Amino acid sequence: MRLHRLEITAFGPFGTTQTVDFDALSTAGLFLLHGPTGAGKTSVLDAVCFALYGSVPGARQAPGTTLRSDHAPAGTLTEVLLDLTVGGRRLEIRRSPAQLRPKKRGGGFTTEKAQSTLREYDPATRAWTGLSRSHQEIGEEITQLLGMSREQFCQVVLLPQGDFARFLRADAEARGRLLGRLFDTRRFAAVEERLAELRRAAAHRVEEGDARLLALAHRMAQAAEGLPAARTPVDGKPGEPGLADAVLGWAALARTEAHEAADIASVRLAAAEHAEARARAAAGHARDLAARQARHAEALRRREALTARIPERDRDQHALDLALRADRVAPALALRHEADREHAGALAARGSARSLLPPDLAEAPAEQLSTLENRLREDLGGLAAARRAEARAAALAEERTLLEREARADEDALQEANGWLADWEPRRAALQQRIDTAQEAAARAEQLAGRLEPLRHRLAAARRRDSLARTLTEAEERYAAAREHRNTAHETWLDLKSRRLRGIAAELAATLTDGDPCQVCGSTSHPAPTPTTADHVDRAAEETAYARYTQADETSRAAERELAGTREALAAARDEVQSLASPEASPEHSEVQPTVAELTDETEELTARHAEAYALAAQTHAAREALARAEREHEERATAQREAERRVAARTSHRDSVERQRAELAEELTRGRGEFATVAEHAGVLERRIALLVDAAGAVRAEELAADRLKKADAQLADAAYRAGFTTPAEAAAALLDEHGRRARQHRLDVWQAEAAAVADRLAEPGVEEAAALPPAEPATADAVHTAAERTLRAAAAGLAAARERVTGLAGLARQAETEVRRLGPLRTEHDRVARLAALTAGTSAENERRMRLEAYVLAARLEQVAAAASARLQRMSSGRYTLVHSDARAGARRSGLGLHVVDAWTGNERDTATLSGGETFFASLALALGLADVVTDEAGGVRLDTLFIDEGFGSLDDQTLDEVLDVLDSLRERDRSVGIVSHVADLRRRIPVQLEVTKDRGGSAVRLRTGGEGLGG
Repeated sequence: MRLHRLEITAFGPFGTTQTVDFDALSTAGLFLLHGPTGAGKTSVLDAVCFALYGSVPGARQAPGTTLRSDHAPAGTLTEVLLDLTVGGRRLEIRRSPAQLRPKKRGGGFTTEKAQSTLREYDPATRAWTGLSRSHQEIGEEITQLLGMSREQFCQVVLLPQGDFARFLRADAEARGRLLGRLFDTRRFAAVEERLAELRRAAAHRVEEGDARLLALAHRMAQAAEGLPAARTPVDGKPGEPGLADAVLGWAALARTEAHEAADIASVRLAAAEHAEARARAAAGHARDLAARQARHAEALRRREALTARIPERDRDQHALDLALRADRVAPALALRHEADREHAGALAARGSARSLLPPDLAEAPAEQLSTLENRLREDLGGLAAARRAEARAAALAEERTLLEREARADEDALQEANGWLADWEPRRAALQQRIDTAQEAAARAEQLAGRLEPLRHRLAAARRRDSLARTLTEAEERYAAAREHRNTAHETWLDLKSRRLRGIAAELAATLTDGDPCQVCGSTSHPAPTPTTADHVDRAAEETAYARYTQADETSRAAERELAGTREALAAARDEVQSLASPEASPEHSEVQPTVAELTDETEELTARHAEAYALAAQTHAAREALARAEREHEERATAQREAERRVAARTSHRDSVERQRAELAEELTRGRGEFATVAEHAGVLERRIALLVDAAGAVRAEELAADRLKKADAQLADAAYRAGFTTPAEAAAALLDEHGRRARQHRLDVWQAEAAAVADRLAEPGVEEAAALPPAEPATADAVHTAAERTLRAAAAGLAAARERVTGLAGLARQAETEVRRLGPLRTEHDRVARLAALTAGTSAENERRMRLEAYVLAARLEQVAAAASARLQRMSSGRYTLVHSDARAGARRSGLGLHVVDAWTGNERDTATLSGGETFFASLALALGLADVVTDEAGGVRLDTLFIDEGFGSLDDQTLDEVLDVLDSLRERDRSVGIVSHVADLRRRIPVQLEVTKDRGGSAVRLRTGGEGLGG
């Protein structure tokens, strides 16, 4: 990588554009970057880093800091341009950070986004070609070409000597952190962490398996309860060695004891089965003997009861025999009873019918009654036509009444319709006027709504405008106070800084100690140190003043940004108020900012007018519906008027026809009524007389027939009783039995006979007579013995089942334990292997004698390379006296691997780097930095670093050592490198002719190129 040109604009202390020509500086191979403290020497290097990576090193990129120069004009944007060659390609990088800039229109500031551009020079066309404007793409491209991160670049190219002096004296842990960042050994640390994770995971899996194995052992102990083995269960913790063998051994012992217990339970069960069989047979024999003895006694008792019921059996049998003979007389008895009932009914009916006849017909025979009936029927037939005429006359009377009622209804309807239709036109006009008024109000409401919404927005903008105006006044006051406070703090800081610089010699002299080298000249004797004056300002006071100034400046900037934002918001609010002015307003009024009160009054007035118009417009639909209903009613009433007129015309002719028919029927009705009020009344009298005659004649004939049937039934009954063997019909009737009585007597006979047969069968059963001769049986005693034997058998069977279940359960759990042990075998092997590797890489294994972690081992190899590369230059700088060597020896209880010692050729001893003096420490750290740059460059893929910078530290060298160091730096030109030394040591300005001077004043810093003898000297 070779730098060609750097342009810095409004960056850090540089208020204007400054150009650094690195091609001119690199011609001599060695150039000096110098200037007073705070002028901006380091800012030049920051600009190079910002151009490459978009950020600056270390704390200078901390949150809250800004890259923009305080000296830059408001319209000048902060920007850095770097022209360089890397990887054989000529590139140009232009970057600008996010920053505030004045608005192009109006007052205030707006944020300008960060921008980046990358261009490449094409030698063939001699033109620049744009490659990218993406921050991410440019960052990836530069990092890939350089092969280094920002931290590596700042450590390798900028060579901060203070850091390497600390690195030289640091312990192994601090060196490890720095080397880890430079060589990116995170992958080796990741390997350590991964192995540790694998070890923890494997240990977890093994512990889980042991926990499952212990759970199985606990379950087996529960299953083996009652066995001797259950008193000594397996007791251990997951992860303990020998746990699997202990569980398997205990399981085998428990299974053996369980099998023995099952065999004993089987023998007990066989004995209990034999005893239960004997008890069951004895109990069955006792129950059988007791049953036969009970049956014999019961049969004797039942035979005695049958003997006592023999008279009752004989009576039932005699009654059934008489009932069988009486059954032959039963039909004649039933016939005579029916004839007697019919004759009694006929007599009653004849008496009732004759009581309704006139006295002269009370004893008339049936033939005379029938003759009178026929004559009355002839008279009734003659009244049929008169009855039809009477019904027709009644219908005509009803029809005439209906016509009169309809005529009155039509007359009322015509009067109402005529009155309503006469007022139709005024009513329709009023409804139409109501619709027109509502439509006009709707149009007016829509127009007012269009004016009301912008007016409301304008009122809100006016309120916001007034609020922002008050806020602006407050912001202006805060900004004025903050700016005054900043200026005061700035002047105070500059005054204190100036006073401190005047007394800096006395401050340095206060730190001198006889025998220690001076930080400026390196001398160990201090004959006349500058005394401290009364008005001397120390570093703490200056830093406190600078911190106050920085805080005041930030407060001032924040107040300025707040003021600009408020002004912008106020202008926007005013523009919004003006833009929302009514188009109807005159040009003079539209330019005037209205007050909130005026806009409020106007809004309230317009709102009230809109509400009034909207309420009236809401009646449009109701008005239209009312007109539609009125038009429908008009049509209905006109139709009803026409229908009523048509019905009146038709009803007149119909009424005349009805009157003619009524006159024609009047003469016929007079003849048919006779002496009665109506024809129907006359016919009703005749019909009732005919019915009485018919009933009386029928009753007389029925009574004569019933008397004849009764005589015949008496003769048949007497003959049937005689043939059945009875003396009289009454005797036969008494012998009859109804169905219930017959079934009851037959049932009692059947029960007696069945009981007699059963008793005979019971006494004839085999063994019953013999059992009665034996002593009484005792089945309860035999059953008790059998029950006890059954309980013993069930207990023995349950014991055997439990023993077998325990054997089965222990066998299953033992198989699970064996399976778990087999599954745990590979896991334990894997855990042992991973744990050994993890301990080895972590430096905790006994095999790792030096207790070196893997990352430390890799870094130790890199440190060994760095020490070898640094020793080549350190020997020249120290005139062959010193050499840097890497040490992997342990320091006490700490781990080894990153030790760094210096070998003194004068004494032949190897000692700690902390024993070097200030000057020796400087050139040793410089050699270490150069060596580290070479190793990191090779690590990054061999990218050439043609431009290097060395920052400070040369003031601690004497003249001879300084010459030797400059010779070493000058030798870098052999590798076509240019080295820039950043220092304020005056002697270097005489020794290095090519210089880049950084100057400062109140308007900002500037850079100036000096070559040859131009302006050289202290």
